[in-house]
Parts: sequence; C-alpha cells; structure tokens
Amino acid sequence: MSPPAHTDVSAPSAETSQPASLATRRVIPLRRPGRWIATVVVLLVLAQLVDGMVANPFFQWDRFVYWFLDPVVLEGLLITLYVTAASAVLALVGGTVLALARLSRNPVLQSVSWTYIWLFRSVPLIVVLLFLYNFSALYRTLSLGIPFGPELVTFGVTALATETVIAILGLTLHESAYAAEIVRAGILSVDQGQHEAAAALGIPRYRQFRRIVLPQALRSVIPNYVNLLISLVKSTSLVFYVSLLDLFGTVQSLGSTYPGDIVPLLLVATVWYVILTSIISVVQYYVERRFSRGAVRTLPPTPFQRLRNGFAGVRR
Repeated sequence: MSPPAHTDVSAPSAETSQPASLATRRVIPLRRPGRWIATVVVLLVLAQLVDGMVANPFFQWDRFVYWFLDPVVLEGLLITLYVTAASAVLALVGGTVLALARLSRNPVLQSVSWTYIWLFRSVPLIVVLLFLYNFSALYRTLSLGIPFGPELVTFGVTALATETVIAILGLTLHESAYAAEIVRAGILSVDQGQHEAAAALGIPRYRQFRRIVLPQALRSVIPNYVNLLISLVKSTSLVFYVSLLDLFGTVQSLGSTYPGDIVPLLLVATVWYVILTSIISVVQYYVERRFSRGAVRTLPPTPFQRLRNGFAGVRR
C-alpha cells in the first residue's frame, strides 16, 4: 500500500495570490490629450500677448513706471478711495432702509421704496451726476419748514454742493437702488420657518431681524454687495464729468497736458483699478469663508493652503 501524497501548505493558492497581485499593480491615470493640447495652446497665446505688450515700444513702459507712483496720480487715487468708501457705506445704509420699507406692510412705504428703486435703476449714473451738478441752476436755495407755510431754515445750494459732495451724493443715490434689491433678496432667502419659529417664541420683530434674520441674510448679501462695490470703484471714473479729479480725471488731465503719454497714463489707471478690485475680491473671499462657518461641513481652503498643498504634492 503506497503512502499518502505530501501536500505543501506553504505554496500560495490561486485565491490568495490574486489579491496580492492586484495590490502591487500600479494605477495608470486616464490619458487626457485634449486637456494638454488646450493647455499648450492657451500658454502659447498668453506668451504671444505678453511678448506683444513688452516688445511694442508704443506702450512706453518707461513712462508707465515714471507716472505710476507720481504724487499727482496718487492724489487722484486717494480721492477715488474716499469717494468709493463714503458712497459704499451710505449706499448700504440707504439700501437697507429701502429694502425694509419695501418689505413693510405699510402701502405708503412700499410705494415710495418701489418708485425710488424703479427710478434710479432706470436713469444712467452720468445723468444723475450731471443733474446734481446743475442743480443750483434750478434751486438757488433750499429750505426746511411747514409745507405751503413759513420757512424755518434756509441755506444756499452753491455753498454745499461741492464737487466731492455731488460725486458722493450721486453715487449714493444711484447705488442705493441696487443695494436695496440685494438686501431684500438676502432677507427673502431666509427660510420662512425661521420667522415662524421666532414668532412662536414671542421674540420681538426688531430682535428677530437683528439676531436671526440678518446673520443668515448676510451670507447672500455679502457676495452680491461686493460685486456692487467693485462696480462702484469703476463707476467713480464718471465723477470726472462733475469736475472732480479722481484717478481717471487726473489721468485725463495729465493726458491733455502731455499728449505723448496718453497710452502709459491709461495703463497706469488700468493697473490701479485692477489692484483695487483685486484687493476687494480677496477681502470678499475671506469674508465669505468667515460667514460660511456652520453652513458647510468643511471650509474651503485659502489660497495659501492650496499653494502649500500643491508644493506638498509635488514633493511627494
């Protein structure tokens, strides 16, 4: 009788060797030739544009460097910043009042707010500025008193209506109409159940708005209002037509004095406007990230975090 066959238990079976071979395989990423071709084409076009701007003597980059930090240009830049900041704050306050009036149950407040928003969204900004600039020709003096009765206080328009006041007032009146719709949309974006729950708890209406509605509405208001703020920065270039020498007005005035430097002066204004809007966009990103806490599970990474993660991936 023959002995039983010896079985080698150390030899791997087919079932145990298959997972090991799958684990040792290298994952090959999906080939995307179209993406690489598009990237090369875009880089070539950008390189061509940069070469065309740097090599073209018509841009006069030496004069651009000369005018970029010129004290006269910086003075116009400060006026732009001042007019923008004052108009942005006043427009937000006025827009909030108009939005609350339109959401009010009072038909008079609703009608007045709707008419204001309709009117100033229909009239171009340049028309508003020119009308205010010539307002003293229509009314020499303004007075406060009883309608169709005696005047209590009277003051001259010309003494108050300086170029800076006209610019800020015109921008505020115009932008308040757009800010009102932004604030109203933000308030309406809050779920109705929040209002009902607050009312059921007996919370006063002003406290409901300040502690419940407003914090949630800001998540919708801030991104849209920052877009309006960026538009406001560029709209300040129109105050040149009311004799206020802001950044654009200063560049136009210098271009008339130095006609050979018109192109570099326009480039100076362009670069400064790009810098201002870029700073506002960066602030917008961090403010939105701040107010998104509690609304998303994980906060989006900041640009520095993305850059650090990119370097870490390249190092690995």
